[in-house]
Amino acid sequence: MRLKGKNVVVTGAGQGMGRNISLRFANEGADLVLAGRQREPLESLVDEIQNLGRRALAVSTDVSKEGAVEILISEAAAFFDDRIDVLMLAAGITGPLETPVWELAVDDFEETLAVNLRGMFLPIKHVLPHMIKRRSGKIVTIGGVAGIRGYRMRTGYSASKWGVRGLVRTVALEVGPHNINVNNICPGLTETPRMEKLLAGKASARGWSEKEIYQEYVQEMSLGRISQPQDIADAALFLASDESRNITGQDLIVDGGWKL
Repeated sequence: MRLKGKNVVVTGAGQGMGRNISLRFANEGADLVLAGRQREPLESLVDEIQNLGRRALAVSTDVSKEGAVEILISEAAAFFDDRIDVLMLAAGITGPLETPVWELAVDDFEETLAVNLRGMFLPIKHVLPHMIKRRSGKIVTIGGVAGIRGYRMRTGYSASKWGVRGLVRTVALEVGPHNINVNNICPGLTETPRMEKLLAGKASARGWSEKEIYQEYVQEMSLGRISQPQDIADAALFLASDESRNITGQDLIVDGGWKL
């Protein structure tokens, strides 16, 4: 078991990548604090993890609000007797679709950055004192290939993902002397509920079918296939485990060769 005895906090745990990552970590021996906005899917996930013989706690939170994040980390520290080994940050939103920058509402832009970027910064800020005290820790963020290149009609989303990369590299420099690794996963299009929303939004805006939008993406992949949540969970497990002990400040791209 690659995470045996490790204590992990996962944001965005209720669905999609976060849910799959949580289950993968539990199968590898981790105990988990599961954070998300909606409590019901978190409670269901707690039951699944407990059935695997691991401990789990559900915490409803909004990662864009500092007070809520302070409570999350406080509850996690209490649940884990002040030993948080891994912070896995998977919360995020899609933001506006098919919207040119000159038509993008400021409120929509700010909401996307609040969740996708501030929602990474705040948990990192509040978990680090616990990790620094123990001189050990792993932080893994879910960014995106939209932070590797430009992404037309997705200004807020792309800006937020570029910001995550800068955050990760800067924090990695600051906490490296404390034996803490900080890395970023950049998924391409992945079959999750968020992808379904993306396909529906693009299809509606263009007057296409969702199947046509899907095939357009597939044709852009060197491997000719969309990523599965398990592909992202595998990458997250690697970065959360001791196998990546000498890797920090890096982007791990998992996109099937999207527009190489």
